[in-house]
Amino acid sequence: MYLVGAGPGDPGLFTLRGMELLRSAEAVIYDGLVNPELLRFAPQAAEVIYGGKHDRTRAVSQDEINALLLAKAREGKRVVRLKGGDPYVFGRGGEEAEVLAEAGIPFEVVPGVSSFHAVPASAGIPLTWGGVSRVTIVTGHDDPQSPSNKLDWAQLAGTPGTLVVMMGLAHIPQIAAALVAHGRSADTPVAVVSRGTTRRQSVVAGTLGTIASQLQQAQLAPPAVTVIGEVARMRERIGPGLG
Repeated sequence: MYLVGAGPGDPGLFTLRGMELLRSAEAVIYDGLVNPELLRFAPQAAEVIYGGKHDRTRAVSQDEINALLLAKAREGKRVVRLKGGDPYVFGRGGEEAEVLAEAGIPFEVVPGVSSFHAVPASAGIPLTWGGVSRVTIVTGHDDPQSPSNKLDWAQLAGTPGTLVVMMGLAHIPQIAAALVAHGRSADTPVAVVSRGTTRRQSVVAGTLGTIASQLQQAQLAPPAVTVIGEVARMRERIGPGLG
């Protein structure tokens, strides 16, 4: 079993080791954040199975995914579990590795380029700059006001440096409001990057005070990475380079 990071979206950011394993796979279990273009590199005879949670019409639970991984591994196949970004950065790769380890199934983890830094970079945003040397990464899956929320937004509002919110595009207005309510300036720069590193990449830039109305007008599509902090202004100064 190989837990392989597929990168942030651009097939060119897929690793050589990942490509080597994908080309020799007998079964591929991919998640909803994997660029479909990568699947064409799997052998024609390989079994290709969707195993993700980001498609509402065919969402698969983590328990079902774990059971599928075990079943395919026990068939004696060379299995590639292809996961968007990096398997161990908000990818549930750790949980899947634990299941494999407990079952005594040998596995290899192949790191991938994580969208938390690749997507901002593709939009011309460095996560660190000059005196900005701290980066905090969180998921935006939960509304800050929801009972299921596990994050301390009061603490995050007071944390210096750059805040990166992975996914959770629908909750960015609530997150912005929570940060302001807990003392972060409404003028704090924000950049939301949709479908980063791909040809469909788009960016909405504003502040904590304006981003809600801007997103309502822009109607961005997920997945998205949101950068909150002074570095978001750097896009105006340095841009995305040749991109």
